[in-house]
Amino acid sequence: MASIEVGGKSIEVDEEGYLVDRSEWTSEIGAHMAELDNCELTDAHMEVINFLREYYEEYQIAPAVRVLTKAIGKKLGKDKGNSKYLYELFPYGPAKQACKYAGLPKPTGCV
Repeated sequence: MASIEVGGKSIEVDEEGYLVDRSEWTSEIGAHMAELDNCELTDAHMEVINFLREYYEEYQIAPAVRVLTKAIGKKLGKDKGNSKYLYELFPYGPAKQACKYAGLPKPTGCV
């Protein structure tokens, strides 16, 4: 099993870089994972990441991109609940990439 080093602590990740134990997640770990992908997390990124974490707590599932887009639109408004906005923030796939930085499992159906 692979690991990343954050704040002097070794954190286990799977072969795709997702946290093995999601209870270990902190915003610093999310930011470090983003850095490894040459991405700097902004407040806009964190808004989506925090939304995903709340969604996961409620439904116990990481949403696929279509569900994510619709749910964000309901909660954060149409300007943020669209694929264009989400792909600008997370170009490698809003559901897949945002879930990774949020310390959540890879959404079902993501390649």
